[in-house]
Amino acid sequence: MDYKALGLVAGIEIHQQLDTKEKLFCHCPTALRETAEHNGEFSRYLRATVSEMGEIDRAAKEEMKSNRMFRYYTYDTTCLVENDEEPPAPLNDEALAVCLTIAKMFSMTPVPQVHTMRKLVIDGSNTSGFQRTALVAFNGALPDGGQIETICLEEEAAQRVKDEVFSLDRLGIPLVEITTAPCMHTPEEVEQVAGYIGMVLRSTGKVKRGLGTIRQDVNISIASGARVEIKGVQELDLIAEVVRREVQRQQNLLSIRDELVKRGASVDAAGGTDVTALFKDTKSAVLKKAKKIHAIVLKGFAGLVGREIQPERRLGSEMSDYAKKCGVGGIFHTDELPAYGVTAEEVAQLRSHMHAVEPDCVVIVAGASEKQAACAIGQVITRAMIACSDRPVPEETRKMLETGSTAYMRPLPGAARMYPETDVLPVLIDDNRWAGVEIPELLTARAERFSAEYGIEKNYALQLASSDKLPLFEQSVKEGIRPKLAAFTILSTTTELRRDGVDIAKIPEQAYLDTWHAVQDGKAAKEAIPEIFRSIAGGSTFTEALAKLAPSVSRDELETIVRKIIAERKDFVAQKGMGALGPLMGVVMKEVRGSVDGRVVSEILRKEIAAVSGGK
Repeated sequence: MDYKALGLVAGIEIHQQLDTKEKLFCHCPTALRETAEHNGEFSRYLRATVSEMGEIDRAAKEEMKSNRMFRYYTYDTTCLVENDEEPPAPLNDEALAVCLTIAKMFSMTPVPQVHTMRKLVIDGSNTSGFQRTALVAFNGALPDGGQIETICLEEEAAQRVKDEVFSLDRLGIPLVEITTAPCMHTPEEVEQVAGYIGMVLRSTGKVKRGLGTIRQDVNISIASGARVEIKGVQELDLIAEVVRREVQRQQNLLSIRDELVKRGASVDAAGGTDVTALFKDTKSAVLKKAKKIHAIVLKGFAGLVGREIQPERRLGSEMSDYAKKCGVGGIFHTDELPAYGVTAEEVAQLRSHMHAVEPDCVVIVAGASEKQAACAIGQVITRAMIACSDRPVPEETRKMLETGSTAYMRPLPGAARMYPETDVLPVLIDDNRWAGVEIPELLTARAERFSAEYGIEKNYALQLASSDKLPLFEQSVKEGIRPKLAAFTILSTTTELRRDGVDIAKIPEQAYLDTWHAVQDGKAAKEAIPEIFRSIAGGSTFTEALAKLAPSVSRDELETIVRKIIAERKDFVAQKGMGALGPLMGVVMKEVRGSVDGRVVSEILRKEIAAVSGGK
């Protein structure tokens, strides 16, 4: 696609958990727990509150269409603040310090007073019905000329366990939200900027690592389209694909609108028709259990409701997403029927009853009550009217699906979403505090230094600088370990062991250091490291693993072993000469069980082979 011609404009919001000892507004630890460890639970209904301007946010209104009860798991590591039964503690100063460091790394301007605000969220992810957030700095710079608009410090949401059940162990973990300007114009540029920001965040050494600790929200629009926010892109490699698919979706919605206008399509805004009686003898499991079934004729929509707008997504999928806000499972429409237990005869009766002609599409919804069915068909009507309007791409928040396509969540929030937090005092950021913020070395600069100082290949050096084992590597260098030995173990050996199913997390960092010292002191060969690590991961101590896998072998003993092995293969050595070195290396290393450095074995083998073969 020619993204410039399409008018693609994109920005990103990056949410990164901070690795602090305590949560943002209480003294609970920031560790996550297994849900099976929860020691209690409670339930709550959430309602939207009116803002200072006397309005209810439009996104909150949408969430309120479904009257849901949320359940929350509590732990011995959570408290009454997470339950929203106790006022919050003052803003975590350690988290604020990290946030200021990040802000300074982007050359941002700090606010003189950090005021905590409430951001209305009633999707169940916060027990209070709002998320606390505070603007810390603004107006930052990116290397390519792009701009960071703001950096905020906010509390992480509760983790969804399933459906309407949430776990409170994650709620309140400090989180930085970095928002860029809409300064990107290709999918690849969005991915590159996200990668750079992620690198800067990791450079602090104060952010959590692993899946779910960093999330990207991408804001995308094209000419004649609309700004759409896509939430929760966790994998950097998927960002460009998400942008491409959203551009495709907006293009297809514009194309469908043009076709609808050409056909003179229309939607009756008055509401749907009760067609429950038509399906009293249906074999469809969904329709059979429904209390009420409502239908609407979309005039001129035939073939377009079922048209693909993204891989595995159609215009009908968009209508279904809207209907689901009322609690129904989805919709049926005549572009895809007969199917799902609905027969051709039932489709014909439905079309006849609704006075639908060939160019029309009929949509039906099945509800557990009259109210639910009426709500759902109303949502379908709303989305169908948007499809044939002057603005067929609605401004909305969407969630990313596994493949990179997206589904509707709610309308974009407005200004009514934010209001002051009266339980948390402002924090002053004076000149002295800002001047005292130290900027850490960027991972990219650190990688260049590793490459220059230690002779580590550049790609390896960058992987090492980004590794969560970086502090271990730096400690090993301080203790005199050869940098290449430590780097190879961290990046290659552990990767191979992990692929073989070895639980690397069970190997203490001290065991790494002890193993490297053993290799350098001649007590073990570097070839023995994988087996030593396997043994430690299996429950052995370092001392036990070393005694079992790398018993001490003196040089005299090694020379005796080599001479014995060569004597047993005298004819082979005489025939192959130095060509026998490789095969015999394996035999000797197996005999000494990795207790001797391969270079020493090679040296002695060369000497003994030359003596037998006459040096050929």
